Formats: sequence, structure tokens, C-alpha cells
Amino acid sequence: MIKTFITSFKLKNTYRTNSIIYSIKQFPIVKKILPDSLYKNSGLKIFANIISILSEIIGIFIGKIIYILTMIFMALSWYHTKQADTFIHIFTFLTLAGGVLNTYMLNPTKDKYYAIILMNMNAREYGLSNYYYQLIKLVVGFLPFTILFGMIASVPLWIQIALPIFVLAVKLIVMNYSIYDFKKTNKASNENLPTKFVWGFVAVCLLLSYGLPAINITINVTVFLVAFIISLILGIYSLIKIHTFKDYRKMYKQILTASNVYMAENNAGTQAMKDISLKQIELDKNYTSNKSGFAYFHDLFVKRHSKILTKAVKKQSVIILVIFIAMIIGIEVNEELKNRTNEILMKYLPYFVFIMYCINRSSSVTQAMFMNCDHSMLTYRIYRTPKVILGIFKERLKTLITINLMPATLIGLGLAVLLYLSGGTDKPLNYMVLFVSIIAMSIFFSVHYLVMYYLLQPYNVNTELRSSTYKTVQGITYLVCWFMIQIQLPTLYFGIATIAFCVAYSLISLYLAYKYAPKTFKLRV
Repeated sequence: MIKTFITSFKLKNTYRTNSIIYSIKQFPIVKKILPDSLYKNSGLKIFANIISILSEIIGIFIGKIIYILTMIFMALSWYHTKQADTFIHIFTFLTLAGGVLNTYMLNPTKDKYYAIILMNMNAREYGLSNYYYQLIKLVVGFLPFTILFGMIASVPLWIQIALPIFVLAVKLIVMNYSIYDFKKTNKASNENLPTKFVWGFVAVCLLLSYGLPAINITINVTVFLVAFIISLILGIYSLIKIHTFKDYRKMYKQILTASNVYMAENNAGTQAMKDISLKQIELDKNYTSNKSGFAYFHDLFVKRHSKILTKAVKKQSVIILVIFIAMIIGIEVNEELKNRTNEILMKYLPYFVFIMYCINRSSSVTQAMFMNCDHSMLTYRIYRTPKVILGIFKERLKTLITINLMPATLIGLGLAVLLYLSGGTDKPLNYMVLFVSIIAMSIFFSVHYLVMYYLLQPYNVNTELRSSTYKTVQGITYLVCWFMIQIQLPTLYFGIATIAFCVAYSLISLYLAYKYAPKTFKLRV
């Protein structure tokens, strides 16, 4: 099994190394300098290998510290419950949610496909060795930060050490159940395609993890001890079952199909998205439009693809409305929650930059535009002329802003109403700033992603995301938004600054799009 793991690790590292070299060659200036023979350069391969190994090591820890810091530790300030109990409570329920969403073994990755299907490696040895490696990384990655943040939150030392083991046990239990279900139904679960039951379970766990502390209910040390002992016993039993399971090849053959895996990591499941998109396009209805020119073309596209473009934001809007209704009821019956809500609304507006980033649909909508329109239309010369590109761009910007304004308006109004009901403010301008700043953030992300799409056009003829520059800008956008979580500023000052920045950025971005999009908006090979 060790030999199999070493071979699989070398295979994965080779793939990563080539991917790093490919990514380097995709940057606009670099790709003109570096030749295609770059893959044969031993010095660069050594450099890429070092980066690959370092990224593997850093990856063990970076995700864990971000997870505990943003999802658990920073949330402690929201509540007036005992910090140690709240830390344990949130960690426990988020672990249950993560356990069903990420099993590691049932994730159809490219390296599994290469090793088990193409290279015919021993499926059991490959699956188990890499699964155990992931579990070891899980414990090693979590332990330093459960101890660090646990100490700050005054969590008992034995619980700080037990928390990563609890995560490990939950992963084993869920995986064992998946194997049991496979034996029973002869159908393997693909963790990239969660069922409605899984999403429902995750939603309940999130509600319990963040909702119960708001009404002063948390898991205490005694309850966690009982849950830990039970999970540990079931985890050991599950480990035995997982290790003695024989039909890994049969299970992996169902998961590791070409449509699920082949090039799936690079195109982010675009084939599955294509299939879903085709089912949602309404071609059987005789849509018409009273518009003309570019507006007519775009209007027909929006009407025929309305399910793809607006389905998610409608669901978001319903969820947002339910959350605000629940918050209104909560602050009316709980004085402590009322005071805390007012305090949050007056200091934590920067947090909503990250929230607006998460709910904004611009990235998904531009991808749908490429798959269902530009992928085909860009093959025609007339579609690539400046007049057409800029005409369609203008119409799309209107649509994108309108789509994203649906949930944004609810959030803006909801925050203003919550501020008023939770005690209000001595500066009435705060109500307007709360609403307008949320709207400005929504417009900012709409402009940002559409301009990125036109200036960088990241998709190739196979609808695969290939632009390293696009991915880099996406990463920077995420990091900046995540950094905003850590900022506490008066709503009035931060809101005004946000509005001014969004307006300035949008104007500059639109200027760049109008100037350069006719040259950059084209198909990648």
C-alpha cells in the first residue's frame, strides 16, 4: 500500500508541476517570452516541483486557519454566551455539515481517474492510502489551530486536542455509511453532486450552529464529551469496515467516468453545467421582443434563458427574506439579541462586502452567457466587431445589475429595518448609507465580473476555464473581500467610502472595457 501511495503521489506531483508551468505561460506578457519547449526545461521543472511540494505543505494548514478564524472564532463576538461553549458548539455542527459534504474518497478527481482507470492501479490500495493520507493531513492541519484559538476562547485543553479527532471520526462514519449504502443499492455517491437530503442536512446544521447561540443555547463540555465518545466508538468501527471493504474498483468505476472526471478539474464541471443548461433553455415558447438591434438579440437570450439566469437569485431572495423575518421576530422577543444586532449594524458593515461577494451571481451568469451564446457566436466575424461587442456589453450590464439587485435590495432594506427596530441611530443618514452601500456593492460586483469576462475572456473552445490571469484576479477579489471581515468601522464612514469607491471603480472599469474589449473578447484555443 505504501508503494502504491508513493507512485500515486509522484503522479499527482507531476500533474501539478505541468499545471504550474502551463499557468505561468498563460500570463499575457510571459506567454510571449516563454517557448513551448518550456516543459522540457529541467531547471523550471525543479522550480515547479518545489512550488508544488510547498503548496501541498501550506495547503495542509492554510484552509484550516481560515476556516476556524472566519467560520468559528470571529463568530464568537456575535454572541454573549460563554465563549468556550460557543466555540465547541459551532465547531461541532459545522463538522457534521462538512462530514457529509466532503468525504475525500468519493471525490472524482483527475488523479484518481488517471491512476485507477487509465493506469489500472490497485483501486483498494490507491483509495485507502490516499484516504488515510487525507485524514492525517486533516488532523495535522486542524490541531495547531484548535489549540491556538481554543486557548484564546478558554476551551479546555483536552477538547482542543479532541476536536480534530472528532472531525476525523465524523469523516469515517460518513464514509462507512456511503459504503453501506453502496452495498445496499449498488450505486456509488458522487460528493460533487450532493442530494437534496444532504443540502437539507447542511442547512439545518448551519441554522443550529449559528442560530442556537443567538437564543443562549449552546453545547457544553459534558454534551460534547458524550458526543465525542460515541463518535470515537463509531469511528473506530467505521475504520475497520472501510479498511476491510473489497469492492473499491467497482465503486470507483461508477464515480470515475469520463464525463465526471476527464478534464473536470479544469473546466469546473462544465459538461454537467452544459447538460443542466440545455434542460433549462426554453426554446419551445415563441418569445418576441419589441426592441431592436443588440437589445433585441439580448432580450431574446434573456427570455429563453431566464431559468438559468434568475433561478438562483430567486431562491437567494426567499432565503434572505426568511432570515430577516426570523431576525425581526428574534429582536422583538430577545432584548439581548436586539442590542447586539444594533451594535453589529453600526460597526460590521465591512462584513457585508464578503456576503455580497458570496451571493453575487455575476460569475455564474457570465459563464452561462459564454456556454449558451458566445461560445457559438464568437465564431462569426460580425460578432467580434467593436460595434457588436460594445452593444451587447451594454445590454448585458443592464441585465446583470438587475439580476443582482433583487437580493441586494432585500438585504439593503432589511438592514435598514433591523437598524430601526433594534434601537435606531442618532444619525438618520445611517439608514440611507446602509441601503445605498449594499446596492453599490452589488453594482460593483456586476461591473467587476462582466468587465473581467470581456477583458480576459477565460474560456476556450471547449468551454474550459483556461486563463491564469482571470483566476488570479478572482483570487485577489476573494482575498480582499475576506480581509474585509476583519475590519470594524462606523457604518456611516465606511458606507460613504464604499459608495465612492464602487462608483469610481465602475467608471474606470467601464472605460477600460469600452476601450479594450473589442481586442480581447475572443475565443481561446
